[in-house]
Formats: sequence, structure tokens, C-alpha cells
Amino acid sequence: MPKEWLGLILSLFLALIFDQIVKYGIVFHGLRYEGEFFSIILTFNKGVAFSMLSSLGPWLKYLQILLLCMIVLYLIFNKPLVSLHGRAFGIIIGSGISNLFDRFYHGGVVDYIFWHKWFEFAVFNLADAMINLAVAMILYRSIFKKELS
Repeated sequence: MPKEWLGLILSLFLALIFDQIVKYGIVFHGLRYEGEFFSIILTFNKGVAFSMLSSLGPWLKYLQILLLCMIVLYLIFNKPLVSLHGRAFGIIIGSGISNLFDRFYHGGVVDYIFWHKWFEFAVFNLADAMINLAVAMILYRSIFKKELS
């Protein structure tokens, strides 16, 4: 197995495991926090961002499986992307798998970070934040790294 795929797989498992550990503490140990900027509260999101597509009900998890499979297939057939962005794609896929696991095990995605300073933002989780970070990594490298020119 090429080293690029090892980086992808390692980052996938680290994102998945770390996110599930945090969610375990929130769900099963009742971790809560009320702060000035944000709070830790437990919600189960039946949809995607901002609860969109929640009307799909249990079908949403199958749509998410299809989407994750399509990403993996795309990467298999576009190996240069794995060389350039393997770790970032690993984070995206691992975080997606973690949220998908929640849908099957909890009936919805475990969300718990509620930003409420200056404005109220949707409740989200670590996996969501990691996906955004990984997308930012891909964009940064695509825009600013000369090796992509």
C-alpha cells in the first residue's frame, strides 16, 4: 500500500476515534458546560447542517453511505488527489463515518457545541469542525502551494 494511502487511513481512524471518544463523554457521562461564548449541550440532529433534509428520515443515512462511497471511489480513480490531500480526505471520510455511526446507533448525529456569543449558531460537533478544517487544508494547499501549479 502506498504511503499516501497510509496517511489517509491513519487520519481517517484518528478523526473517527477521537470524535467518538468525545461523543461518548457527552452522551454517556453527561458532560455539560455553560460558558459565556459557547455551551456544551446534547442534541441529536436528524438532518444535516441546520437540520436540513431531516424530512428524509432514516433514508438520510443511506444517502450518506452513498456519498462516502462515491468520495472513496473518486479518490481510487484520482490517485494524485490522495498524494496531495490524503490526510485531509482521511479526516473528511473519518468524520463522515463517525456521524454516520451516530445515525445508526443514536438515531441522529450527536451534536453538542452551541455557540451563543454575539449570535446564536447551530449546534455542531467535533466531526463537523474537523470536516471544515480539512476542506480549509485542501483549499489552502490548492491555492498557495506552488507544487500544484
